[in-house]
Amino acid sequence: MQHGQIWRAIDALAQRKGMTASGLARAAGLDPTTFNKSKRQGPDGKPRWPSTESVARALAAAETSFDEFAALLAGRPGGAGRAIPIVGMARAGADGFFDEAGFPVGAEETVRFPGLGDDRVYALEIAGDSMEPVFRAGDVVIVQPGAPVRRGDRIVVRTIAGEVMAKVLGRRNEQTIELISLNPSHGPRELSSSEIDWIARILWASQ
Repeated sequence: MQHGQIWRAIDALAQRKGMTASGLARAAGLDPTTFNKSKRQGPDGKPRWPSTESVARALAAAETSFDEFAALLAGRPGGAGRAIPIVGMARAGADGFFDEAGFPVGAEETVRFPGLGDDRVYALEIAGDSMEPVFRAGDVVIVQPGAPVRRGDRIVVRTIAGEVMAKVLGRRNEQTIELISLNPSHGPRELSSSEIDWIARILWASQ
């Protein structure tokens, strides 16, 4: 990390939020001149660095994670990761919400995740307790429709009737599919293959 990098990152952070450096400082509860260019060097010409506290307060004011700030430091102005659709399980069960490939077409909300590359994915907010203790209600999982799945994979399944479930893939053949819960209080389910609308593999989860 170099002196110029961190100041450019602070400027980029302010710009992302539609503010000047002074505006960002005010929003963070700091002296408005904290991030001014005049404060970036001392009278003797030596570089001045922002304090850890001032950076932390600026990130909080800008509602930005340190991962996103690190991406700005590295010169990636879009921040860390990319914005992908996020849906809740109840909404996911609505008719017409997914295309034929199992990708949401009516999601208006997005969430930003790093390291997803160009994969066609979306985020799903877990509901219920059938996958506890690994997935709890409110956790977010990254789902990839169309990805190959095999026994033991954690998956999201949507039935023709509109039920959406996070499960572990059990035995599967041309006629039936077994869906396993991690919570021992929920027994396995066996569905006819004709009842399944689509299956998507869970790539990643945020607890």
